[in-house]
Amino acid sequence: MKLLKFAALCIVLSVVSTTSWSKPLEIEITKGVDTALPIAIVPFGWNSATVIPLDVAAVVTADLQRTGLFEAIDDSDFLSAPTAIDDVEFRDWRLLNASNLIIGDITEDSDVYVIEFYVFDVFKGKKLTGYALRANKQNLRNAAHQISDIVYEALTGQPGAFATRIAYVSVGEKANKKRYSLQVSDADGFNPQSLLTSPEPILSPSWSPDGNQMAYVSYEERRPRIYIQEVATGKREVISSFPGLNGAPVWSPDGKKLALVLSKDGNPDIYVMDMASRELTRLTTSTAIETEPTWAPNGKMLAFTSDRGGNPQIYRISVNGGRSERLTFEGKYNARPRFSPNGEFLAMVHVGNNSGGAYRIAVLDMDIGTLRVLTEGQLDESPSFSPNGSMIIYATEQQGRGVLAAVSTDGRVHQRLSIEDGDTREPVWSPFKN
Repeated sequence: MKLLKFAALCIVLSVVSTTSWSKPLEIEITKGVDTALPIAIVPFGWNSATVIPLDVAAVVTADLQRTGLFEAIDDSDFLSAPTAIDDVEFRDWRLLNASNLIIGDITEDSDVYVIEFYVFDVFKGKKLTGYALRANKQNLRNAAHQISDIVYEALTGQPGAFATRIAYVSVGEKANKKRYSLQVSDADGFNPQSLLTSPEPILSPSWSPDGNQMAYVSYEERRPRIYIQEVATGKREVISSFPGLNGAPVWSPDGKKLALVLSKDGNPDIYVMDMASRELTRLTTSTAIETEPTWAPNGKMLAFTSDRGGNPQIYRISVNGGRSERLTFEGKYNARPRFSPNGEFLAMVHVGNNSGGAYRIAVLDMDIGTLRVLTEGQLDESPSFSPNGSMIIYATEQQGRGVLAAVSTDGRVHQRLSIEDGDTREPVWSPFKN
């Protein structure tokens, strides 16, 4: 793994709106918590003679089980199948040792589905929450993820992130040639869509805070450029094409600025671009390589990777410039920093002094300064927090192939995400939808 992943490449790009060679990610829970709560999710009622296009309860079940915090009771063990509040007999669910119960009912109204659902505390025998959602056929799956978000928050007190998206770079082969694609999918890997395809690498995707745009690095005319692209329409524009490096774009929390890496004035340094005026402010002036910036949630500081001390470590600097402060001291390599949404933790790629050279994902507690290693791979990289801060998605290798994985911030829950063939890399989790 190298500090900088830039090269002079010639690339031919095409923006696409189809999913012609996009394959959904498959998610496997590789480690959960020992105290996963048993929950019962009853198949939702369906009040129509037609066939429902989606099993909403199955999507909710998959979402909640994927967290590793919940264990869904097999519906073949159910003693009853209520779809309305008056049909619930808490005795039936206590016998199954269910801690919580989720029921629902779906009614078709013209081309709109009205979904009513309820969440219960079984042992207290009371309703925790209940909502009604409306959805059409196209966004029914997203409505199911919204239900999962509401259930998750009711049971954990923390907002769910099931209705969010992830972006990543997929690498496959077509006609014996490598083919790279910038993909966006639901957080569970479904509904993948190619935003961009290329015969050469695509680097550093970054979501805008509203989730409507993507910044990334591509190569055209034998030199790197930074693009901004609208996710919905595919419309894009070049926003940085200076001589030398143009890399590692990342949006400020308010969406008004973009931090990036440029070498137009000599060595690679951190700059901030005002998105309205396109004016640049240079923040670092070291003779070392400065790269991989990331914004603190308050928008006042940037963390970045630098080898000014002889090996890659993480530093921070005010958005107004000035003296940099070193943040990492444990290990011989710390890079690719990313702040948690609340700013309490800083995720990074870490190589410990006694790790045998393995690259792993670690988090630094910003208050007390302790570093905790979360993963056990040999080549784990590109960490990105979920918008609720509960999980970190990252890239790793399995049997020589690039896959995505996720780990909870406390290290207790592990997931693996992969497609049938090809590699996946450079994941980044979207913000919450407005």
